[in-house]
Amino acid sequence: MNKFVSNFKWIMLICGLLTCSMFLGLFSPESSLESNFGEPLVTGPENIVVRGWSALIGLIGIMLIYGAFKPAVRDYSLVIAGMSKTIFVILVLSFGSQYMSFGAGTAVIVDIIMILLFVLYLIFSKSSESTPTKV
Repeated sequence: MNKFVSNFKWIMLICGLLTCSMFLGLFSPESSLESNFGEPLVTGPENIVVRGWSALIGLIGIMLIYGAFKPAVRDYSLVIAGMSKTIFVILVLSFGSQYMSFGAGTAVIVDIIMILLFVLYLIFSKSSESTPTKV
């Protein structure tokens, strides 16, 4: 597990880049809503909500990338991103199971994998800190 912890920044970088792909909805909310939920964008507040949602998720991706290269904020980045992804997974599984055949289903699966990786890192990084090193 030492290799996992010592190379985790690359996993965070990949997770961050994948999460940043949601910036698409900021610039093209119609295509984001259609690909993720199979629903057309109706003019009105949905346009604002989809753009805002996409921007916030994209910013979570930037936070993951930043945390990958700044160990001082890595745990914080993983906890906030993990909580955000957990909430999304719970919401889709609770209220949006009809969207699992769209991009939302893929996002749920990928987010679950990311959440598990984040939790494993947080556990193993703490246990490796408390393990005395041989001199």
